[in-house]
Amino acid sequence: MLRPDLNDLLAFRTVARERSFTRAAAQLSLSPSALSHTIRKLEAGLGVRLLTRTTRSVALTDAGERLLDDIAHHFDDIDRAVDALMATRDKPTGTLRINAGEHAVRSILWPKLDAFLRQYPDITVEVDIDNGYTDIVAGRYDAGVRLGEEVAGDMIAVRIGPDWHMAVVATPDYFREHGVPKSPHELTGHRCINLRLATHGGFYAWEFERDGQSLNVRVDSQLAFNSSVPILSAALSGHGLAYVPEDMASPYIADGRLRRVLTRWCPAFTGYHLYYPSRRHSSPAFQLLLDALREKA
Repeated sequence: MLRPDLNDLLAFRTVARERSFTRAAAQLSLSPSALSHTIRKLEAGLGVRLLTRTTRSVALTDAGERLLDDIAHHFDDIDRAVDALMATRDKPTGTLRINAGEHAVRSILWPKLDAFLRQYPDITVEVDIDNGYTDIVAGRYDAGVRLGEEVAGDMIAVRIGPDWHMAVVATPDYFREHGVPKSPHELTGHRCINLRLATHGGFYAWEFERDGQSLNVRVDSQLAFNSSVPILSAALSGHGLAYVPEDMASPYIADGRLRRVLTRWCPAFTGYHLYYPSRRHSSPAFQLLLDALREKA
């Protein structure tokens, strides 16, 4: 005996419940004759009669009753599962995990997430703040955030923020005591606050560029952190020069607590991008988040 096709069983369930080939055919988008052929094929394959037909009615045989009792709840479960899935289009749910650096979270991710989470209260977002280069696939993250030039070529990347600059800053008192560097080469004679890289373990080389020429300077200091926030705090306390994102230092430059130097040497960095594996299947929740974070032209 051949195993019956699930579509044939679905057709049988519909006829059995409607007690009418005409009504069942309309539900299944079939003609009554095509539906009748399907049921005859099912009965022939099973070797039993499932329905008794008259010109006015359709009734279940004993075998038909048993089969309906056995299969109906399975199809009901499938219907409920599909209905629940379809409902997520109108009320998206789920948990999304994102790996991002501290500056990206503070400057780009959180301001946009704030509004997004208020609009979609059934979506949960977990943000893992990590200044290293974590493998988001191995870490089972839905997406990560990096500068555009740092995203691997096998990832899909979507820009979520504008280009930005770094800034070299220190207090006016520091410059009065130690002088003002005129070029990046002179930084080696100054007290600089270092950033230790989480992934490689070494110190970050301060990056500069002018007239198409790039220059990386490795500075020395008695003080180092693995985060830009305490580096800025240390600079405000007079411990030396800090190399931090411009937006972090701007309020303190404006109120005179910090002074910026080497401005023309500080290059623009490509804005932050949300990236994820190209083979990732986008859930409705992830697509909504992507749309909310995407940098608007």
